[in-house]
Amino acid sequence: MNVVASVCDECGGRRFHVVVDDEQGAAGRVCCACGNPAYIADSEEVWEEADPGTACCPCGGEEFEVAVGFELGGDGSVRWVTVGLRCQKDGQPGIYVDRKIDYAPTDHLLSLA
Repeated sequence: MNVVASVCDECGGRRFHVVVDDEQGAAGRVCCACGNPAYIADSEEVWEEADPGTACCPCGGEEFEVAVGFELGGDGSVRWVTVGLRCQKDGQPGIYVDRKIDYAPTDHLLSLA
């Protein structure tokens, strides 16, 4: 599995507010430092069908470090995307999106953490 930490393209920030829809496998992030929004992986493609909600840790924290895991098939294509968050309030990790990828090519996904 390749794991990529999310970094804001605008300011280099690593703390985000995150919205997720686990049914659609969609997630988006907004940088806590500069407010820059971004979709995670291919979430933009399914966003219109999604009903995202704000990610919230059981402790009440809503700021997270984000890491995206990409499970690769034997041919090197992405087969699974997992979005993990680490709460900045209590440090607890959690998986908020876990989605199978059933199309190709998938190389573009590795740059969309």
